[in-house]
Amino acid sequence: MKRQYTDEHAAAGAKAALPEIETWPNQYRTGYEIEIVMPEFTSICPKTGLPDHGTLTLRYVPDKLCLELKSLKMYTLAFRNLGIFQENVVNRMLADVVKWARPISATLEGDFTPRGGISSRITAKWSRSYKKRD
Repeated sequence: MKRQYTDEHAAAGAKAALPEIETWPNQYRTGYEIEIVMPEFTSICPKTGLPDHGTLTLRYVPDKLCLELKSLKMYTLAFRNLGIFQENVVNRMLADVVKWARPISATLEGDFTPRGGISSRITAKWSRSYKKRD
């Protein structure tokens, strides 16, 4: 059976240039959690070119920095015309949140609407206590 998805499809968008997520100094380092819900997320399937829609929910425990919401909105809008698999969306965005905000921990859940009768929910987690995988 011939493979329908290429390595290029799998890696599509994973290393795309995206806007920086700005931060501001956290005034209350007491271990609180921030939840940000983005109910109108869109991107493009790199194989079919069809739009993907979903709700992204970010939960993070800030350390010295908090995410600035307008820049986060501009960051998510950059995915609108980007060919990228849903799994890559969630993992890439979490990696960028960790890069810019350096939180104590963070979880990003992508709950994508059905296409062809199938929906998916992808969850990626990061914590300073996790060991780096090879």
